[in-house]
Amino acid sequence: MALKIKNFNWKLFFLLWFMVATSIVCVLPYTLTIQSEQIKLLNVPATMGQIIAMQLLTNGLLFGLVIGIGLLIANKIGLGLPFLDAITRGEKITKPFKPIAWFSILIGIVFGFIIIGLDTWIFNLKKVGLVLPETVHPPAWQGFLASFYGGIAEEVLLRLFLLSLLVWIGNLMTKNKDLQPNIRVLWIANIITAVIFGLGHLPATKGMGLPLNSFVITRAIVLNGVAGLAFGWLYWTRGLESSMIAHFSADIVLHVLFAF
Repeated sequence: MALKIKNFNWKLFFLLWFMVATSIVCVLPYTLTIQSEQIKLLNVPATMGQIIAMQLLTNGLLFGLVIGIGLLIANKIGLGLPFLDAITRGEKITKPFKPIAWFSILIGIVFGFIIIGLDTWIFNLKKVGLVLPETVHPPAWQGFLASFYGGIAEEVLLRLFLLSLLVWIGNLMTKNKDLQPNIRVLWIANIITAVIFGLGHLPATKGMGLPLNSFVITRAIVLNGVAGLAFGWLYWTRGLESSMIAHFSADIVLHVLFAF
């Protein structure tokens, strides 16, 4: 049965854009702490305020495009933000949100501790003679603010845009005329998205002074990808709101409760 495709929801578009822009501002203190050593080495004819303003403008424009494309594709394959979409359209919400929110928080907390366990017992940098500089450990308040970026901006980029795009391409390749995603396409797209997310952390990893050897690369993919698989599953089963809440909850565990 073909999906009923709704008109583009401009209210939802601007709401997401505002949310992402806010999260970008929130992550700045965390980012500046993480990249403090790199910033000291910069030799550019611009003030720190000008650099930040340029980054905000560039990211704002980029995410505007990402959100627009993501919403268009997600709408075509029956994914997206069912609760916020209904609210911004003035429609009745058909599912209770509270149980989904609590379940998402639980998933986020569980995978936050799973990541900590993997990092402590399997991918501990000290076991291979690697130590992060003290400047790489931002305080808890910066971690709290940065959690909004993970829960909002990263979920918009990875799930709403990238995973939706991969699922759409997968459906075209399997000649699914109704464009309804099947479970095989969903999981393949989910795994690819998780791996790409892990690889996307490598530039920052290198900037921290770590060598990009097989151990560090594997660590980045596993630690960032293991929770990403759960977030992707939440996205297509309960909506992007669910994956956002879970991602935020996991980041609270990682960057607030275990900030060191």
